[in-house]
Formats: sequence, C-alpha cells, structure tokens
Amino acid sequence: MARRGHHLTEVALLASASGCLAAAGAGEREGWLDDPAVLLSLGPRARDLAVASAARSVLGIVPVAGGGGVTVKPALGPDDGRISAVEWVPLDAEGAQGEEGMALVVGTDAGWLLFYSLAGDLLHKQSIYPAKILKLNFSERKENAWEDSGSDELSVVFPGVIARCDGADLQIMLQKSFQEVKSRMWKDKFEQEDDEDTSSFEKIPLQIWNVSKFSSCVDAAIVGLMPPPLLELQSSQRHYCAITVGEDAVVSAYRLSEDRSRSLVGAILSRGVAATFSTISSLSKILWRSEPSPTKKSRPKPQAFAKTSPLTCLKDSPRKGERLTLSPSGTLAAITDSLGRILLLDTRALVAVRLWKGYRDASCLFVEMLRNKDKSSSSSMHLDYTKSDYCLCLAIHAPRKGIIEVWQMRTGPRLLTIPCPKGSRILQPSTRFSSSSAFSSYTPLEVYLFNGDSGQLSVLNRHIG
Repeated sequence: MARRGHHLTEVALLASASGCLAAAGAGEREGWLDDPAVLLSLGPRARDLAVASAARSVLGIVPVAGGGGVTVKPALGPDDGRISAVEWVPLDAEGAQGEEGMALVVGTDAGWLLFYSLAGDLLHKQSIYPAKILKLNFSERKENAWEDSGSDELSVVFPGVIARCDGADLQIMLQKSFQEVKSRMWKDKFEQEDDEDTSSFEKIPLQIWNVSKFSSCVDAAIVGLMPPPLLELQSSQRHYCAITVGEDAVVSAYRLSEDRSRSLVGAILSRGVAATFSTISSLSKILWRSEPSPTKKSRPKPQAFAKTSPLTCLKDSPRKGERLTLSPSGTLAAITDSLGRILLLDTRALVAVRLWKGYRDASCLFVEMLRNKDKSSSSSMHLDYTKSDYCLCLAIHAPRKGIIEVWQMRTGPRLLTIPCPKGSRILQPSTRFSSSSAFSSYTPLEVYLFNGDSGQLSVLNRHIG
C-alpha cells in the first residue's frame, strides 16, 4: 500500500525506470529538474510520465505503475529545431488503456509538431509556424459554460501567435495513423523515405491567429467561446477568447474569429492553385525541354492568420508576465509575473479578482479539494462523491520558500501549507476522462508532486485537515 503522509500520498517511486529518466539527465547532479530545458508532462490518470530534454533531443516515456519505459530520439533535421514542449493527447474520448488510448505530441523551437505512440512510433509530423513552440495544451471543454458543442482542443503557443486544433479532427487523424502503424503497412513505407519528407502525412486542420498587438507573449491560452460582436450576431464565425502574458503587457485579451466556411473554400482554392501551377510547370518543361534541376525540399508555407480583435491589456512596467494557468472551466486564470506576484483573473469579465505577493519563480495549478469531510473517510474509495462535494482551490508552488500552499477560490482562505523538497515540480494530467454517467463517481482535478532527485511521485490528498 502507498505510504501516506499528512498531505501527500506516494503514488510511485520511479527510480526503477531510471533508464528513461537518465537519458534526460536524471541522477547526473542534484537538482537536475531545475533545468528549464527538462520538460515534464503527466499522462491521464497519472499512468505515464513523459520527460524530455531539449539539450539532448531525447524523449522518455515512463510507466508510473512500473515496467520498462520507452526512450525515443526524434529524427530532427537541422531545420526541425530542438524539443521545446511536450503534451499528452487522447486517441479517443474515453482514454482507453494501453497504447491505443494515448499519444504524445512534441513541439520544437522551429515550429514542428511530432506525434508519437506509447511504443515510440511516429504517427504524424507537421509544420505549424516557423517559430519556437512555447507551450502545448490539450483541453477538455465538456464543463465549460461558454462552449456550445463541448469540443476538445489542442492549442499551440508561439511568441505572439496561437494556433488551435479541434480535438475531434486530431483524434480521427491519429487513430488512422495508429492503425496504419500497427499493421506495419505504413511504417515500412516510412522507413524507406527521407525523414524530412512530410508529404505522406495528412495535414491537421487548424486555425492560427496573431496575438502580438500589445506584446509578444511568453504564454497564452484559449479560454473558451465568447459572444460575437453586436454587428455580427448572424455571422457564421465562431469567436474564442484568448488570454496572453508577456513582457510589454502583463496580461492581454483578444477575440479570435474562426470562419467555419472559409476553411473549406480555402482548402479547395489552395488545391486548385497548386494543381494549376504543377500543370503549367510540367508543360513548360516539355516545351522548352529544360534539364531537370535538383530541388531542395522546402518547408510548407504557414497558414494565413485568421481575424484577431484586441480587447484589453494591462501594462505595468517593469512588471512582466511569466506563466498562465487556467481553471477547468476556463473562467479563472492564475498569472505569475517577474515581481513575484500572482494575479487571479476572471476571464469572462476580464477583471482581476485577487492578488498574491511574495512568490518569485512560483508555479500554479488549480485543484479540487473535498470540503467538510471527516478525516476517517480519507482511505475510502470516494465512490459516492459528486462534484458538489469539492471546492475549487489554487495550489501555489513556491520553490524559494520550499512550500506548496493551497488557497480556496475565489476569495477563500489558505487551507494548507505543505513543505516540499528542492528539485521538485508540481504536475497535473491534462485530461481526466470524466464519466457522463450519473451513477459514476466524479473525477476531481488533482495535483501531483514529482521529486526529481528521489524519483518519488506523490499526489496531494483531497481531504483538508
């Protein structure tokens, strides 16, 4: 049985999987996890931990329950860049067990996305935008009151640019690629081709927006759908609200417009123009009998920006925004800055509702805690708990203080103060796969603590007290 502390419960000791961790630099020095070039991402239900090293260009997939992990060295050419972001993506809406349930997406500092299966097979590769990918975030939208369709999404953040891939489109493409790889038909073909050739991959439909009106962002998030402008109530466009943080503007807000009809027309036109150009080029070679010249494979041209409308911004020099974290519904955002402050933003009203000071280099994650529950029930399977039994809180990891604090939202008190060792990070699965059945227990939002030096992965207890 897992060891239980006062506020943390040990989930696993990952030292047995040191092969995958060592490939990313684990064990070489104390505090190796403090290196910003080391990237971590916790899989759904905390079944797997992905660890990547930008300096070593290596990716490790570590099963939390034990067993052999997988070490992947992505085939990145000189123009593909180095690993800069990593995130888990479900292959289906229910998050099936094993390799068929999840995929891992890797972003590079040259703007490429690479999708891998849990076995380390490359499923897809696509150029999104020629800039460093700062962050990848897969979001479930089933609980967002702003959404009209409950569409999941993968957002890709660049300096001053944000892209969105619809979760349904992404899962259809990945499932098809996974089945091809599983049957070995497509894999054998891929191994005979040039690693830089991406023509055999289908393109993931996406929308991309320029969000650099106020400042070139260092972090950003799409918080959900928002109402259209008054003069566009009958428009076919959908409008998203995006929040960005950056150096010149601590926080900015934008309306992102997506025209669902334009994407189909644009695809038809682009294919028609490409076919016409190819035909003309072939005819010219026949007429002038020119000698074929070796052509260098060029990078695909980035997609044109969709319409962006700036809404508001907060400028407070020399204060600079650093990180942004969204609540499960997307209605709250916790923003850290260079002066050690944490701003709690209402993303619907676009107003600040709370401010903490004295938290330099802090990181934040939202968590759901059981309220008014007896401590004696902490060892139960909590099968009868519903969403109303939990309260939304914010977990603040202050590494300079060596503590984790838990504050009740929105204006509640500090509930917990938990000491944590140096060289640790707080993590959170990007998806929970909450059951839609009324007879199933609610899956709360949890926060995990990973100690890089000891390899210990622990979960924050849901019970307060």
